Amino acid sequence: MADVTKPNVAVDTAGLGLKKHKMSTATVVFMVFSLVAAGCYGIEDMIPEAGSGLTLVMLMVLPFIWGLPFGLVAAELGSARPQEGGYYKWVQEALGEFWGFQAGWWRTCSIYADNALYVILAGGYAAHQWDLGPVGQYAIKVAMILIFMYINIRGVRDVGIVTNILSVFVILAFAMIAVIGFLNWNQNPFEPFTAGAVEAPADWIFYIGAGISIGMWMYSGYESMSTIAGELEDPQVIPRATLITVPLIMATYILPTMASLASLGMWEDWGGDAEAIGYADVAAEYLGNGAGLFFIIVAIVAQCSIYNTYIASGSRGFFALAEDKLAPPFLVKVDKKYGVPYVAVISIAAVNLVLCVFDFSSVVVIDVFLLVASYIMVYISAIILRKKIPASEYKFRIPGGNGVLRVICIVPIIVALASFLVNGTDYFIGGMLGIISGPILYFIWKRMYGGLSKKDPIAHPRNPNTGLAKNDLNRMSVMFLILGLIGVVGRLFLPWYENDWAQEYYIEEYGSGLFSNWDLMLTVITAATALCIVLAAVLALAARKEENAGK
Repeated sequence: MADVTKPNVAVDTAGLGLKKHKMSTATVVFMVFSLVAAGCYGIEDMIPEAGSGLTLVMLMVLPFIWGLPFGLVAAELGSARPQEGGYYKWVQEALGEFWGFQAGWWRTCSIYADNALYVILAGGYAAHQWDLGPVGQYAIKVAMILIFMYINIRGVRDVGIVTNILSVFVILAFAMIAVIGFLNWNQNPFEPFTAGAVEAPADWIFYIGAGISIGMWMYSGYESMSTIAGELEDPQVIPRATLITVPLIMATYILPTMASLASLGMWEDWGGDAEAIGYADVAAEYLGNGAGLFFIIVAIVAQCSIYNTYIASGSRGFFALAEDKLAPPFLVKVDKKYGVPYVAVISIAAVNLVLCVFDFSSVVVIDVFLLVASYIMVYISAIILRKKIPASEYKFRIPGGNGVLRVICIVPIIVALASFLVNGTDYFIGGMLGIISGPILYFIWKRMYGGLSKKDPIAHPRNPNTGLAKNDLNRMSVMFLILGLIGVVGRLFLPWYENDWAQEYYIEEYGSGLFSNWDLMLTVITAATALCIVLAAVLALAARKEENAGK
């Protein structure tokens, strides 16, 4: 799977026009906090879908099988390879140019979608409080995008200052909600455990699937700070801050949610839209309408905080790809005054102006598919790099040896693969299309811009017949084979999982079109699966032919 690459070293960011900044551990803690959490927002949509008790259990379990493992892995790899591009560079060193591109492309695209979620949530909270119409709500979203685009163009230091202020405000507000809720505890927050009756094993999978994508999204983002490591004077502050934020984020999610459900209840009415119940209603119920208004402002501030920080992280993803000649070269342009890749920053704002008109649930599941795929690559890379990188180069290593590291990586990989299947046929198709975009775009951009072969043709020789790196045809064959196998599993699992409700649900949800016809969607999966397997075979034969011709 991997190709032979030179070990990555820290990128000379000054040579690229990027400025370095001195940032304290506290500032980076708040930035990581914002990248992962910035409050409990999003959990409101889990509660009515999964059930009150199951939501709380997932919030307690997911940190140990999803959030904490990635926090530890990001801290370990970041301590050994603190460089601009972060996780993309880790995968590139472990698995080569092709797989590095996949991880970089998937995660960067997921961040572009991710950023839109915070704008959607902020607009929804504003609409809830001030009864804004569609035009007014969109105006709020546009203002948020433009303001934080400007702050990001001014540089990472300004991003950190703003995030510090906003994060402290958010943490104190949710601590207040937890205290109010626990003081007014009047019911069991774990009842009902699920959103409906459980009569068969598939029902459990349904309710878990209804909330797990949001739960995984809530505990994701620990690696995102790594993409701007090359702009910090002391990049080792990132792994230190990451370890501090893990318990902080768990407490921020679990305590206010449990307290709110125990004091207010009404689990079936929770949600992120204008008419739903949320954390602000807890404050309003027990402290008056003024407190409710205050918490709505907190909600908007929280989304601003996370949006502000994610622009910085996401823009550096495309910057790193472009710097490696694997994305359009204009994305590597840096502002001379502030030392910021301003074109990449503006590109995030432009995409968000379009995506922010969609609803939260639709965007988050597609986002999670791409995020999860990139996380799988990072977990695999962590295992490989533990053997490749000398122990002396790690400033932090996960205790327990290589066996513990494998367990920490393999368990969330299993969770990730399971999450591909439990969100329904519509999202399975949408997510797989997003993943397939990776090898397609690599083929196009590698041939157009040259990739690492353009930067160092001796270390990364190019195949003159295909325009790709040596053995890329084999790697693409492996990838399409994996996608084909996932398609086979999906084609067998989804009819069993959705058989009792799918046809009626999709007609009601979509009305017309591809996603309204469940049988047609299954046919699409069958055809796409067959195509992936055929492509895998064709690419393998082409690779074999190239090898024989080169002998």
